[in-house]
Amino acid sequence: MEKKENKLQLELPAEVAEGVYANLALITHSQAEFIVDFIRMMPGVEKARVKSRIVLTPQHAKRLMRALADNIHKYESVFGTIVEPEAGNTIAPFMNVPPAEA
Repeated sequence: MEKKENKLQLELPAEVAEGVYANLALITHSQAEFIVDFIRMMPGVEKARVKSRIVLTPQHAKRLMRALADNIHKYESVFGTIVEPEAGNTIAPFMNVPPAEA
């Protein structure tokens, strides 16, 4: 019996390939999904704009968490430890928002 190899083919449109810069993320969840809002904050500006929103199932959110941890470990093994800002930083790069009411 031949083993069929599944290959995922990705299409990356040019406007998506450019990426979107974000320096803040807000994370919230309900029983059914996790929502991650990626935001760009500008110095001295009180209003920030959500640049992208990603909605994930809890299972995919957990897989994303593991994939990020794995990639950070690989990055640090090549480039050294990523230094985080001191605790007194006034702009938190990630914020957990209370869960949405179901």
